[in-house]
Amino acid sequence: MNTATATIPNRRPQLALGEIFSFAYETFCSNKVRFALTALGMVIGTASLILVVTIGMTGRQYALNQIQAIGTNEIWVEYQGGVHISGSTPDPLTTEDLAAVQQEVSGIAASSPVVRLSDRIPAGNGKEKDVTVLGVAPEYLHVRNLVIPSGRFFDNDDSLAHNKVTLITEKMAIQIYGSAAGAVGQVIKLTGLPFTVIGTFKERVETFGQTEIEDNTMLIPYSVSRYFMETPSVSLAYFSMADSSMVIAATAQIKRVIQSRHRAESVYNVQNLAAVLAMMDRIATAMTIVLLAVSLVVLVVSGIGIMNIMLATVSARIREIGIRKAMGATNREIRFQFLSEAILISLIGGVIGIVVGLAVPFSVRFFTEYRIPISGLSAIIAIVVSSLVGILFGTLPAIRASQLDPVESLRYE
Repeated sequence: MNTATATIPNRRPQLALGEIFSFAYETFCSNKVRFALTALGMVIGTASLILVVTIGMTGRQYALNQIQAIGTNEIWVEYQGGVHISGSTPDPLTTEDLAAVQQEVSGIAASSPVVRLSDRIPAGNGKEKDVTVLGVAPEYLHVRNLVIPSGRFFDNDDSLAHNKVTLITEKMAIQIYGSAAGAVGQVIKLTGLPFTVIGTFKERVETFGQTEIEDNTMLIPYSVSRYFMETPSVSLAYFSMADSSMVIAATAQIKRVIQSRHRAESVYNVQNLAAVLAMMDRIATAMTIVLLAVSLVVLVVSGIGIMNIMLATVSARIREIGIRKAMGATNREIRFQFLSEAILISLIGGVIGIVVGLAVPFSVRFFTEYRIPISGLSAIIAIVVSSLVGILFGTLPAIRASQLDPVESLRYE
């Protein structure tokens, strides 16, 4: 009885994914300089991507910190003028307007009128200095979130007693008296009236003269400032809300109350810092998008460099590809081999770029007090993008290598 024996064809086992990457790593090690220079573009692109995200986050945080230091609950009103009939008088704000607003708008924690005056005072060595004099209420300290480096702010008793007291900016005190503490107790004459300096002040953040407070500014009680005015008007009015969530609604209510108390053609500007914050956020977003576009261009350029070097590598290894195919390597294995080399270059460049991108903002903490925010999400995005760049720009060389004819490849010299 004849027994038929079945023969099982010998099949070459498929290369594992780990073997493919191991082979790609060996190839990388044998051409270190060429592949390192190719990965350099990926390093720059990935690092710039992380730094762009960091810059965007820092810009937003800086803007938010600045506004919070000024006061997120702040609302201010200013008379802008209007189209008046010839011979009609201006229609400025009054203290009665502030009282009406506080009575009709709920949630107002404090308010202060502001009147602007100007004068010249002795500055030593026979010289004089132009100063801006602001007549304000005691609540101005809290409404404007001011800092008092030395002395004290005037209180309700000073205001009711019409005491001739003043505070000057810290910069002005240093210029005239040598220090902030040295200014306390000095006497400054305004239009011949002696005012005693009871303290110095400064804004919590630098506004570079973009507010009513300048470097040479003096604060006096509003009740005293009325001595220097023909009519008791108000240049500017500040309101501070008890909760920042009330600011938007209160702004509209304040504008309605103010407008109802004056002529219809009069224009009053009622603003809050929410609009400023939104504008700064838009600026930070626009800047981030522009810088992100630049970093993406760098990544694309580095991807093109990877594609060029891989195409050159395929041309230089045609005979090797033919030998591998003759030994049984499939088109899929050849394609994965070259694709893995492109991905490896991208990943190495991406990882180094991530380290550089995170090290720069982190190192700033050792030289300054400011802590730049570091986003772990940006590192994840950067490694994903670098991998995608390797896949996208490594696919064409890998397909070209896999489609080479083994017979023609073996004949290649």
